[in-house]
Amino acid sequence: MALPDINTILYTTSLGKHTRPVFRHAVKLAGALNAKIVILHVVEPIGEMGSALIKNYLPDDMVKKMHDEGINTIHQEMHERIKTFCAEEMNSLPEEINVEMEYVIVEGNHTDSILNEAKKRNVQMVVMGAENTFGRHSHTTAQVVKHAKLPVVIVPTGKKYD
Repeated sequence: MALPDINTILYTTSLGKHTRPVFRHAVKLAGALNAKIVILHVVEPIGEMGSALIKNYLPDDMVKKMHDEGINTIHQEMHERIKTFCAEEMNSLPEEINVEMEYVIVEGNHTDSILNEAKKRNVQMVVMGAENTFGRHSHTTAQVVKHAKLPVVIVPTGKKYD
């Protein structure tokens, strides 16, 4: 049986400083495998309570307009943050690694969005961090591992590697 080809890696990020080791591992893997990286950032939608409060005080068309404008602003800002994040990290590597990267920002539940994008983009591997922003084990990571139908590489975050 032949080993599976890994052409595309989905790297998930919140873009926090604690995620930089995860990015470095994704880049190293992509370089070694000659694979493309799809960098995914998921924006959590407003909660039900917040949504209900807003809808009680504003007309539907204004809520839709505010949502759409807000999402567009978030997309633009996040694309810039992702580009800056990647440029800083790529410039800090000891050797140059040329990797094709695509930036994707989606709105939705983190776990579902990661699994949906992996399937939609036909990736062969997911690379993500083990802990969340607060240093606790990530519920999202556990759920992705539980439900994924492809390899998931988990990188401890906020650690120094030798």
